[in-house]
Amino acid sequence: MKDQSCKPCAEGRYSLGTGIRFDEWDELPHGFASLSTNMEINDSTNESTENCTLSKWAPLGDYIASNTDECTATLMYAVNLKKSGTVNFEYYYADSSIIFEFFVQNDQCQPSADDSRWMRTTEKGWEFHSVKLNRGNNVLYWRTTAFSVWSKVSKPVLVRNIVITGVAYTSECFPCKPGTYADKQGSSFCKLCPENSYSNKEETSCHQCDPDKYSEKGSSSCKMRPACTDKDYFYTHTACDANGETQLMYKWAQPKICNEDLEGAVKLPASGVKTRCPPCNPGFFKTDNSTCEPCPYGSYSNGSDCSHCPAGTEPVVGFEYKWWNTLPTNMETTVLSGTNFEYKGMTGWEVAGDHIYTAAGASDNDFMILTLVVPGFRPPQSVMADTENKEVARITFVFETICSVNCELYFMVGMNSRTNTPVETWKGSKGKQSFTYIIEKNATVSFTWAFQRTSFHEIGRKYTNDITKIYSINVTNVINGVASYCRPCALEASDMGSSCTSCPPGYYINRDSGTCHTCPPNTILKAHQPYGVQACKPCGPGTKSNKIHSLCYNDCTFSISTPSRTLDYNFSALANTVSLAGGPSFTSKGLKYFHHFTFSLCGNQGKKASVCTENVTDLRIPERESGFSRSITAYVCQALIIPPEVTGYKAAVSSQPVSLADRLIGVTTDMTLDGITSPAELFYPESLGIPDVIFFYRSNEVTQSCSSGRSTTIRVRCSPMKPAPGSLSLPSTCSDGTCDGCTFHFLWESIAACPICSAADYRAIVSSCVAGIQKTTYVWREPKLCMSGISLPEQRITICKTIDFWLKVGISAGTCTAILLTVLTCYFWKKNQKLEYKYSKLVMNASLKDYDLPAADSCAIMEGEDVEDDLIYTSKKSLFGKIKSFTSKRTPDGFDSVPLKTSSGGPDMDL
Repeated sequence: MKDQSCKPCAEGRYSLGTGIRFDEWDELPHGFASLSTNMEINDSTNESTENCTLSKWAPLGDYIASNTDECTATLMYAVNLKKSGTVNFEYYYADSSIIFEFFVQNDQCQPSADDSRWMRTTEKGWEFHSVKLNRGNNVLYWRTTAFSVWSKVSKPVLVRNIVITGVAYTSECFPCKPGTYADKQGSSFCKLCPENSYSNKEETSCHQCDPDKYSEKGSSSCKMRPACTDKDYFYTHTACDANGETQLMYKWAQPKICNEDLEGAVKLPASGVKTRCPPCNPGFFKTDNSTCEPCPYGSYSNGSDCSHCPAGTEPVVGFEYKWWNTLPTNMETTVLSGTNFEYKGMTGWEVAGDHIYTAAGASDNDFMILTLVVPGFRPPQSVMADTENKEVARITFVFETICSVNCELYFMVGMNSRTNTPVETWKGSKGKQSFTYIIEKNATVSFTWAFQRTSFHEIGRKYTNDITKIYSINVTNVINGVASYCRPCALEASDMGSSCTSCPPGYYINRDSGTCHTCPPNTILKAHQPYGVQACKPCGPGTKSNKIHSLCYNDCTFSISTPSRTLDYNFSALANTVSLAGGPSFTSKGLKYFHHFTFSLCGNQGKKASVCTENVTDLRIPERESGFSRSITAYVCQALIIPPEVTGYKAAVSSQPVSLADRLIGVTTDMTLDGITSPAELFYPESLGIPDVIFFYRSNEVTQSCSSGRSTTIRVRCSPMKPAPGSLSLPSTCSDGTCDGCTFHFLWESIAACPICSAADYRAIVSSCVAGIQKTTYVWREPKLCMSGISLPEQRITICKTIDFWLKVGISAGTCTAILLTVLTCYFWKKNQKLEYKYSKLVMNASLKDYDLPAADSCAIMEGEDVEDDLIYTSKKSLFGKIKSFTSKRTPDGFDSVPLKTSSGGPDMDL
């Protein structure tokens, strides 16, 4: 400052000129602020905000680490620049389930351009990021939010070596910190001391440690070497020599920090005797110098000699590694430090004959990494024609973990050199087992296995004996792959003889004749083993196959017979995709999220129409590059949704998509199909007498918790009060749609789920006869439990005679008849009495002797007397008795016999 000139810094010191550097993070440097807030911008409660109090950026020595939960953590630094400058920093960002943004605000609180706001995930260790700064006040923001609601804890974002230029002209030089040195004048930074050396503050060189001590890179002191143990060395096999022999070798784990001269220390075991080399891997053959080379296309091998495929067969290309004498050329291994996340030039996995295993790292929290790169795939022609079957190839590996602490094995897949996506994680010891992953996209794919013994960093090696063994790796349909066997193929006649050709989609190969035959109706073909009619598997109930026999689907129709009638259904109104959001859930930090389901029930020729995406990536990538996002297409899929009113972003955050239904198993009214059960008690009972129609699905993805993959049932129920598409609901007892995490259940209520209307669904109402007209009207039975189908018949009108007229005619005729009968009865009764009197007189006169006059029994008929009044009855009889006598006393000659008394009182005489 005295002569207003710039001078170089002395040795042991450094200067950034117009800048400042932050490379020590034992505590938060002066001027930095670390804030933490709950993501919900409209949060009215204090409880969730308090949960996020401790979710901040944490200084951890050489770097500062972000939070790993769903809170929003912000690291801020305000600086006033005298002239335009830059901010540079290194960052490690491996987990895409965290949103990491860096932006700058100026005096007017205007943020910088959004293009550079969203940080890209790092591919290989630490990456460098630089942003220009304008003159004046600038506020720097590093902000992170995690969205790993389901999965394990995310890996934090790490930031180190923050450098800001344009601050002011510095008037002093800064001393190099312990563990670094500057051996030249005018240094802008200090170099790290190499291993087994140290330095104090403001040093110009590093000092070597004593032979019985050691140090790590950039150390300020040396530590005593511990005694060597059996955990400080490992074994490997040498490459095959010209004699076809290999040797078991023991090596010290690097860097070697133990002392084998101390009391009780173990020595490195002597190298073993030579043994015969294992055979080459399938598809390879052994050369004269005992190396393994791939067989040419059209041939195969079991690891010894190459053989041409017989006529009528073709090689099945892929990679199958089961002998581990040397690491295959398309595989590489390294070690990622679990402390500073830098890659080390070390071997993480060692070959061991029949397996490959994790070697000893520099520290127990290092990641032992093994990577296999496959350039691309060539699936069978029938698979390429199937747009819904996404299986391009598959990788299967057999592994075993042996752990004494909580170790972790990660299996990750990367497409086209993009960031590896974790597929599965195994914790702790796992017995020997197999795992299969299906590749659904033809691209350059990298498969990575990463093993970490423990996440805690301690000095020395304690858990070297915790290892992972991989016994075999098998990848199918690989471009430029090798073959371990040949499979029958369809033959095509040509001038050169017969050659292999591809069968059309949906055709199987007859092994004997080599000809192609189409599968029977409503069967699907096993595309990877299309031999014989037994390769055609029948579709489930209520489904049929598509044209190329690759999948079974339901065309939105269904029919079932009941004792009373046949119910026909048409679910076309339910064919479009619909969504369902479960009730809100909350994380331990108070973040609100939803389980979001998307459904495509039927139709579309079996095309899967439900799409669930991972748009956490889209939020930080420009729209033109949004192809990075991961999406899943299925019949039913699920994602976690955090609504925009919670995040403050323009769109809702969708993360962790999962397929719940990749194959339709069948459609039936039974509660169980193919081992999947849809318990009726999960939903309120059906009350209309129409049976629920249940769709059964399975997914292809197999997880540790769901050994058979996930399955889904959709119970479709007739509900006349709910117009199409109706409403979906989750089980009341399982609010996330599943009670065990593997089988998901849904209820879909709609009028479109009612049967098609038929003649049994309406009835006739006949009106009375009015003015000679009678009407017949047809109405639906209530409640109406059908839709579409037939229409109600038109009203029918018929001519009729009124029932009142005939009633009057009948009454009048009846009355007249009754009166006539009464008059006739009285008339004939009177007539009968007169006849009876005259007849009795006649009989009495006939009983006297001839010419004798009868004695006078009575006075003569006086004038005025009626003859009928003096009729004398011999005995009193009732009318009934008289009729009886009249009918019973008739003689055979047709006359009546009447008992009479003579006037002299003699005996009765029948006449």
